[in-house]
Amino acid sequence: MSSALRALALALVAPLAACGGGGVSDSASGTQTASVQAASIQLSQIALLGQKIFSDASLSASGRQSCASCHDPASAHAAPNDLAVQLGGPGLATQGFRAVPSLRYLNSTPAFFFADDGTPTGGFNHDGRARTLAEQAQRPFLAPHEMANASKADVVSKVRQAAYAEELRAAFGAAIFDDADAAFDRIAFALQQFQKEDPAFHPFSSKYDRFLAGKAQLSDAEMRGLALFNNSAKGNCAACHPSAKSADGAFPLFTDFSYDSLGVPRNAAIAATADPTYFDMGLCGPDRTDLTARQDLCGAFKVPTLRNVATRKTFFHNGAFTTLRDVLRFYVRRDTNPEEWYPLAADGTADKFNDLPVALRGNVNTGEAPYNRKPGMAPALSDAEIEDLLHFLGTLNDDDHS
Repeated sequence: MSSALRALALALVAPLAACGGGGVSDSASGTQTASVQAASIQLSQIALLGQKIFSDASLSASGRQSCASCHDPASAHAAPNDLAVQLGGPGLATQGFRAVPSLRYLNSTPAFFFADDGTPTGGFNHDGRARTLAEQAQRPFLAPHEMANASKADVVSKVRQAAYAEELRAAFGAAIFDDADAAFDRIAFALQQFQKEDPAFHPFSSKYDRFLAGKAQLSDAEMRGLALFNNSAKGNCAACHPSAKSADGAFPLFTDFSYDSLGVPRNAAIAATADPTYFDMGLCGPDRTDLTARQDLCGAFKVPTLRNVATRKTFFHNGAFTTLRDVLRFYVRRDTNPEEWYPLAADGTADKFNDLPVALRGNVNTGEAPYNRKPGMAPALSDAEIEDLLHFLGTLNDDDHS
């Protein structure tokens, strides 16, 4: 590898601005200390309970779906298949509305807030409406298209019959099952603690982590990809997915916890889209209801971590893409060649940003690279550069998914 190439890539691994110019506080800086990589961590009693709950399919209406079914440890705690959205319900035949996100590297996500400059930041789920991992864990138990329990009491009744029921009593008191609401909260809390304490959810074991620690070298293609990732005029990925260690040596999480509206194409594989009036607009609804008046936020979804992104089988909130190469091509050719991604309107032009109402399509990010292009202009990345970027993104896989 040339010394010039290595110097360029290393120089670009530095703290960069948040997506859209929005800043985040130190508590939401997109980094996490490496101390959690301890080789042997003893889980607490409550976290061990969470581990059992996480894999217990009997807690679903079907008796065949657990948290691990959609957040498969063997798939970096993401979906194990390439379905745009997963199936749930009593017969595992009810389709959902959004792609399943990975549960990896969520342990330091802050509760949702607006930064000083107004940038929406943090929170859990694609729209940030859950404040904590425990709150995020509650919804799948009750959602009709997921585990589909009729009520909190229904979930608690099933846990009460589980082999680990006595462990729940030991952890939270003999009367824990007397109050269904309180017991349901404790069940979700146990799931939260499992995700926080188990290093498998945040191992920091990728080749890139070893590279940052000076224990591995990246190939020429990976180094070129890193340079493109950080280059604000090329991939510009690091604007939303910081790639640098922080000043205190913390490893990057490859998300700044912000939100962006990317104009992802409508996905006809989601049954709900057969209704032309149905739109999933992220921060402003329909699942999130407290920001419906903020029409300027419609279409914005949370920026995910890119760790293990090369292991994913579906991408974006609606699972519109099934290969990472197509995702990168979309980023750089969305505006130069919109006909490749969107259906044609009656006048023969591409119906850009067709998964948003026409009146809200102005919310889509068209100002930052690589989206600041027009038809006829060259894309920000060539096919060869996309290949290099793919090589780099592969270095973000945890060792159990290399």
